[in-house]
Amino acid sequence: MPIYEYECKACGHRLEKLQKLSAAPLTDCPSCQAPELSRLVSAAGFRLAGGGWYETDFKSGSKKNLAGDPTGASDGKTPAKKDGAAA
Repeated sequence: MPIYEYECKACGHRLEKLQKLSAAPLTDCPSCQAPELSRLVSAAGFRLAGGGWYETDFKSGSKKNLAGDPTGASDGKTPAKKDGAAA
């Protein structure tokens, strides 16, 4: 579940709320009780960037499937299978 950030337009109170994606946005400020809360657009707490991080970060040795490998083979000795066909 994502954490949403809210700000009250009436009093300036800010808060974070853990909500389901399908949940309706909050409207009432817990500080001043005014119906002036608005959801803020903020950056995520982390960013997944770079090529192949999911394949290379937790593998070691010859198990890495590098994106720049022209043969597509994991260790350079075995040709890669394409479209389910046997090599």
